[in-house]
Amino acid sequence: MTTVRGPLEPPLRYGVYTGIELELQAPDAVPAAARLGLEPPRYCGQCGRRMVVQVRPDGWAARCSRHGTLDSVELGRR
Repeated sequence: MTTVRGPLEPPLRYGVYTGIELELQAPDAVPAAARLGLEPPRYCGQCGRRMVVQVRPDGWAARCSRHGTLDSVELGRR
């Protein structure tokens, strides 16, 4: 049985703000708001698929159809 990595678990293959493979992504491809931590991830870091993202007053939740769900509250606990 293989375990499926979560959308933001390392090692990542795709940019979570662009969906482009990290090897092909330009250094300035990440938007300024994302670099400042103001933007939630929009793409799964494992498969590059667009995630369903819900922004709330206290954070955000993101769901990849293949790699599961991640909540910003969980990131604070790590």
